[in-house]
Amino acid sequence: MEAFKTVTAKVMPLDRANVDTDAIIPKQFLKSIRRAGFGPYLFDEWRYEDIGEPEMDCSNRPLKKDFVLNNPDYQGAKILLTRENFGCGSSREHAPWALDDYGFRAVIAPSFADIFFNNCFKNGILPIVLSAEVVDSLFKDVAAGYQLVINLGAQTIVTPQGEVIQFDVDAARKYRLYNGLDDIALTLLQADKIKAYEAERAKRAPWLFV
Repeated sequence: MEAFKTVTAKVMPLDRANVDTDAIIPKQFLKSIRRAGFGPYLFDEWRYEDIGEPEMDCSNRPLKKDFVLNNPDYQGAKILLTRENFGCGSSREHAPWALDDYGFRAVIAPSFADIFFNNCFKNGILPIVLSAEVVDSLFKDVAAGYQLVINLGAQTIVTPQGEVIQFDVDAARKYRLYNGLDDIALTLLQADKIKAYEAERAKRAPWLFV
């Protein structure tokens, strides 16, 4: 998992509330568990005129010109700005996979669905909760090329005008994301202790290891 320390990037505004996980990555794409390759299908039904299918080549699919992901002014954005209850619906982990594969490192919203919120941290995405008033202010300012600087260590967002916005993050989640540690990597930090326990266990109960 890629560590998140400081990200300076363009912001893409998705001015919709209650965006569910089926909108983020539709159900037909859940057959794959490779964790990669979902970026072209992110927001598939909102993004394309036709119906997407797994393994489809998206390079020549007809685009919905009025959807923000298809606006050339926002290409390369790594920060998604959106409204309340983002990631509601089913608990599919494919949703943060798709956001990550597209290139998003952070999502800013007034609130998130709980399971989606947890899955973001497990997959290298920083979900930032800000008040509705602050999010409104960012939506008013955001335009083509608008950039924010997100510093996870300091827990700050700096706007182009120099305004500093503080955000909260759980200490354990911050540690994992800052150091790029997913569940497996976090467990492997204890590899020596695990091996020592297994060796001692084999001595005390050898019949378990036959």
